[in-house]
Amino acid sequence: MVKSSAPLLRSLMRVGKKQQRSAARLLTVLFAPPKPAPKARAKPKSASSTAAPKPAPKSRFTVTAAATPKPRSAATAAATPKPKPAPRAAPAALLKDAPAPGKWLTARYAGQSGQVLRPMSYWLYLPDGAPPPSGWPLIVMLHGCEQSATQFAQGTRMNQMAQKAGYAVLYPQQSLSAHPRRCWKWYDRATQQGGGDVPVIVGMIGQVLAAYGLDRSRVFICGMSAGAGMANIVALNHPELFAGLGLHSGPLYGAGHSTVGALGVMQHGNGARVDSAIAEVLERRPGFPSMPTILIQGDDDRVVRPVNQVHLRRQAMLLNDLPAATPVRVAHKAGGRGGLPHQLHDVYRGRKLMLRVAQIAQLQHAWSGGDARLSFNSAAGPDASKMLVDFFGKHRR
Repeated sequence: MVKSSAPLLRSLMRVGKKQQRSAARLLTVLFAPPKPAPKARAKPKSASSTAAPKPAPKSRFTVTAAATPKPRSAATAAATPKPKPAPRAAPAALLKDAPAPGKWLTARYAGQSGQVLRPMSYWLYLPDGAPPPSGWPLIVMLHGCEQSATQFAQGTRMNQMAQKAGYAVLYPQQSLSAHPRRCWKWYDRATQQGGGDVPVIVGMIGQVLAAYGLDRSRVFICGMSAGAGMANIVALNHPELFAGLGLHSGPLYGAGHSTVGALGVMQHGNGARVDSAIAEVLERRPGFPSMPTILIQGDDDRVVRPVNQVHLRRQAMLLNDLPAATPVRVAHKAGGRGGLPHQLHDVYRGRKLMLRVAQIAQLQHAWSGGDARLSFNSAAGPDASKMLVDFFGKHRR
């Protein structure tokens, strides 16, 4: 554990100006005092005419339809082109950011009957059209610090991707009462062992699966930054629930254990905890099932540095019982129009892709191929949302 924050502060100050601002913002995020819990509010009312399905019985669970999230900047008000007397083809950028045509629902989860859990809001996207006989597969998306669920949905454009591929998408939202900048506490020891927000997120997933008849054999979880750390924790504590895991710019699992310790992990990883943290997971969960994993990381990330991807790769190999000598297939991608050069490192067990490691040149601490009008998103690709959906499409539990 890091005993002093001074070396970390000096390290953060050596990076470029943009990364200094990001790092300084996250320093403020991690060390900010918690806000008092907000007063109870009335249940949300419907924001559109779309009727929401009734919740599962015996639950404190309300659902309302919500408007499609809008950009924060007034300069983006033209995201949906207005009709003209002589219609023209809409610019590609506008088509890319047009709201997905499915249902956009919001709800608040407070546990099943008899449970006492901290309530948590979430948003759910359901594709337009009839679901397949087994129900839509589900992707769970966990936002990063200083993001809301709706901002994460817009920045990643995952709803648009889910509409094309036929997925439902669940966006849990960390509350301001839990953390003043909506950070998930991935560094907390009790959370890493399955406490904290883990049972809330898992209960929420179960509720949504039952209420909407989703495909339980194809549930996936992913996240960005602190959300990636939390997604990893949820999957490691409930592996039977998930068919795959995606981590974008995430910290390694099993270290930190304090805000100063978390900063140390973000900057340097923690080589001493790479193997031992996974050994503890396997001891708690004998017969741990396989966990196909995709890791996405920017080479120029100075907030959660690439050493974390190196450590996460090692942890994924251990978790899936893949020997260190397992062959790796490497593909070099030039990037091309609006993209960034990147490499894909694929590890197979037989014919099954178990691990994909994407290393993206020039990418900083931002969602690859996202909506750059929002913080922590880079317009330059590859498209991380497409990468995740393509990877998840190869797996089921």
